Amino acid sequence: MRASRSRSPMDVAYWVLVGGLGGVAILILVLPVVVVLVTSLTSEASLRFPPPGLSLRWYEALFNRAESGHIHGAAWNSLTVALWSAGAAMVVGTTAALWLDRRRGATGRVLDTVFMSPLVLPMLAFGLATLILLTTMRVRPTLFLLAAGHLVVIVPFVLRTVAASVTQVDRALIDSSAALGAGPLYTFRRVTLPVILPGIVSGVFLAFMASLDNVPISLFLSTARTDMLPIRLWGMMESTLDVRVAAASGVLIVATTLLIVLMNRWTGLARRL
Repeated sequence: MRASRSRSPMDVAYWVLVGGLGGVAILILVLPVVVVLVTSLTSEASLRFPPPGLSLRWYEALFNRAESGHIHGAAWNSLTVALWSAGAAMVVGTTAALWLDRRRGATGRVLDTVFMSPLVLPMLAFGLATLILLTTMRVRPTLFLLAAGHLVVIVPFVLRTVAASVTQVDRALIDSSAALGAGPLYTFRRVTLPVILPGIVSGVFLAFMASLDNVPISLFLSTARTDMLPIRLWGMMESTLDVRVAAASGVLIVATTLLIVLMNRWTGLARRL
């Protein structure tokens, strides 16, 4: 017989409380996104919610290079830095995860803490310290230095997802490959890499998005020639409340949502997080 147990009033109260808090949290997270998307469709020349009318005029202005060339330039700089830093983070984070997996003693734990420390330290403090260092060295900030600064704070994303994937590698397969005469590189390519590849892709995606959206590092290291998209949009918000800021945010929201859905279907991103 199938046992059935009626829920007590305490159980019902618990699930109502948890469900209510979860609903409020989701509302707090989703509502601003909806407001931005709706505001970006306004037909007026100012940011108003709710908009008096709907129009795509600001998206047309955003994609018009003659009107929004400065935004396009900042977006290109952000994409360039994000690609460079995410690519470097893939190499550094994957190598570190594989190395730390073989050293689980005190040294491994200390180095793991060092690698993960950028997630704990205030990014504004790190950005200011980097600016002071470059100023002391009399080095002018460039896109390469911006990518290097982003690299420090996005490596933990790759390290953590790859480290989680490395634990799924069957050691017996690696030992068998070595016993059959395969070298370390061949074993990595044919045995280890197929298992950890979803973790690498997930980590690189998270690192890319973290770099693209980074404000603290870009705020201190960007210049007029290396203008970054978040800083450009922030300046437009402070000076003119330009509706193109909402349109650019709408493009980023839609693109990010589509990428997350695709990554989740391919690599199980939500499960790995």
